[in-house]
Amino acid sequence: MSEQNTIYTAGTWRSAASGASREVLDPADASVLAVVAEGGTADVDAAVRAARAAFDSGPWPGTPVAERAAVLRRTADLLQRDRERIGLLESRDAGKTLEEGRVDVDCVVDAFRYFADLVIGEGAGRVVDAGSPDVHSVVVHEPVGVCALITPWNYPLLQASWKIAPALAAGNTFVVKPSEITPLTTVALIELLAEAGLPAGVANLVTGAGDPVGARLASHPDVDLVSFTGGLASGTKVMRAAADTVKKVALELGGKNPNVVFADACATEEGFDTAVDQALNAAFMHSGQVCSAGSRLIIEESLSERFVAELARRAEKIRLGRGTDPGVECGPMVSAAQRERTESYVASALAEGAVLRAGGERPEGPGYFYRPTVLDRCHRGMRVVREEVFGPVLTVETFRTEDEAVALANDTEYGLAGGVWTADQGRARRVAGRLRHGTVWINDFHPYLPQAEWGGFGKSGVGRELGPSGLAEYRETKHVYQNLAPRPVRWFAG
Repeated sequence: MSEQNTIYTAGTWRSAASGASREVLDPADASVLAVVAEGGTADVDAAVRAARAAFDSGPWPGTPVAERAAVLRRTADLLQRDRERIGLLESRDAGKTLEEGRVDVDCVVDAFRYFADLVIGEGAGRVVDAGSPDVHSVVVHEPVGVCALITPWNYPLLQASWKIAPALAAGNTFVVKPSEITPLTTVALIELLAEAGLPAGVANLVTGAGDPVGARLASHPDVDLVSFTGGLASGTKVMRAAADTVKKVALELGGKNPNVVFADACATEEGFDTAVDQALNAAFMHSGQVCSAGSRLIIEESLSERFVAELARRAEKIRLGRGTDPGVECGPMVSAAQRERTESYVASALAEGAVLRAGGERPEGPGYFYRPTVLDRCHRGMRVVREEVFGPVLTVETFRTEDEAVALANDTEYGLAGGVWTADQGRARRVAGRLRHGTVWINDFHPYLPQAEWGGFGKSGVGRELGPSGLAEYRETKHVYQNLAPRPVRWFAG
C-alpha cells in the first residue's frame, strides 16, 4: 500500500513536507486500511498561506451568493451520487455500521443544501432607522476570513460538513484538520468540493496529529476563526492557543447527557417498550461514541427494577461485528486506546459500588469491540457518572420526585443534550424548560435538524453549529452609515 497525498493546498494534493506518513487502521480487525500523510507545522503554514491568499486576493469572498450556493448544491449532488462509496468508507474508517455511514452521508447532503438555501433567502442587510431621511443605515454581514476547522473522529464526515458548509456559504476560506484516526471521508469531501468547482485555495486540508497540526492552526496569526469539536481537555487548549491572537472561537466539547424517564411514560406496554428501545438507542448507537449519547439513565424509582432488567436483557443481545456485515447492530470502538479508556471507567465504577447488569467485557476475537454495558445503582460521586466516557456504557440513577429528577439531570458540568420521557404534557414542558442543556428531546432521543441550532451550555462549549446561528459564527457584522446630505457640524468654532 503506497502513501497517499492527503494534504491539499492551493488546489494541489501533496505529501507531507517532512515525508512522514501514518497508517489508518480498520477498528474491526486492526488491519491497515490506508496510509495518509502525516502533516506538520510547515504543512499548516503552507495551507494557511493558500487560504489567506484566496481570501485576500481571490474571487470567493466576492462571489455572488447565488454562485456560492450553487457550489454547495453541486457538492450535495455529488455526495448523493457517491453515497454508497463514501458511506462504506465512513463505516470502515470509524467502525460504525454501513447503514449509519449511509445515513451520515444523507445528513451531510442535507447540511449543504440547508446552508445554500439559507444564504439565498437572505436580504441585502438589515436597514436601521436613523431617525433622518438624509441617512441610510444598514447592518451587513461579511465573512470572517480564514477559518481553521478541527473535527473529531466519531463523526468525521458529518462534523466536517457542519463547519465547511456554513464557512463556504458565508464566503470564507478554510483549512480543515480531521482526526488522525479517521481522516478518509474528509479527504473524499475535499475531492468533491474541487469537482464541484470551488476555486483553488478556498478549501485546504492538512492530515496529521492534534499536536502539531491542530495546535499550530489554533495559534496561527493569519487564522481569523477556529472551530473545534472534540474533548474538553483539547478544547481548552485550543481556546488558550487562540487567545493571544484574539481570534473567534467556536467549541463543541461533548456532554454527559441525561435521559430522564418518568413512570407514567411506561404505563402501557407500548410505552414501556418504546422507552426501553430508545434508552438503548440513546446509549449504544455507534458504541456510545456520540457527544450527545444518553449515557445517564435517570429513572423513577418505582419503575427502575423492571426497566433496567429489560434494558440489560436487550443490551446483552445486541449483535456486535464489522459494520459492513449483515445483521450487525453495533460496530467496534474506534481504537485500542478508546476501548482501554472505557474499561478503566467500568473498573472504577465497580470499585465504587456500581452493579454490573450487562456487558462489561471484551468479546473474543480481533478488533476493538466492547460489550454494551449497563451499570446500575450509580450515584453522582462516581467518576463514570461525572465524566464523559465516550464508550458503550450506560449508568443508572433513580429519583422519586420531579424536582429530584431535574436536579440530577442538571448536576453536571456539561450541558449538551438531554431527554425527557413522560405522558404528562405539562410535566414535559416544565422539565424541558428547567433543563440546562442545549438540546432537549421530549419522548425521543438523538434526532437533530440542520435548521435548528446545535451546541451546549457550560463546559459543553461556546457558540452554535447549524441553524442561522451556525452561519453567523462564520461572519462578522458591519454597520454601514451613509449620510446622504453631508453638511458642516460646527462642533468647533474654527
